[in-house]
Amino acid sequence: MKTIIPGQNLPVESVMAQEQDSLSIKHLESILQIEGSQAQLIGANGEQITIPDPVYQVLRHVVHAMASGKLVSVVIQDKELTTQKAADVLKVSRPHLIKLLDQGEIPYIRVGTHRRVRFDDLMKYKEQRDSKRREGLKQFTQFLEAEGFYDDESSELDQ
Repeated sequence: MKTIIPGQNLPVESVMAQEQDSLSIKHLESILQIEGSQAQLIGANGEQITIPDPVYQVLRHVVHAMASGKLVSVVIQDKELTTQKAADVLKVSRPHLIKLLDQGEIPYIRVGTHRRVRFDDLMKYKEQRDSKRREGLKQFTQFLEAEGFYDDESSELDQ
């Protein structure tokens, strides 16, 4: 399945493992999980090439997702994003992102009159934001449990 990311002209390929490939993918996943091993590719001419670590990490994530039966898409990002693309990544409005930039929550640079956000800075902010949300939800759940609003019986009903 091919889709186009809004604001980009790059096609995104989405791939799902076929039933007949599942055993090979699970075997590949087990090989990639071996600690301390360096994966290599062997070219058609027999040349062996060590896979660089960043590529290896992506490969591990992709193979794990496919072994779990998930649909996999690879989206290529620029190192610096426009404010609209950065807002899209965070799933917030552009004005909200601008507010975060102005408050110093996310570092940015100026290119002429335009702001640009480094992808790494955006991912760091997203990770911190998501971590704070999880912690807040955990505390809220603990509060509800302590007050008797949430118990094991009600969680069983949700299943």
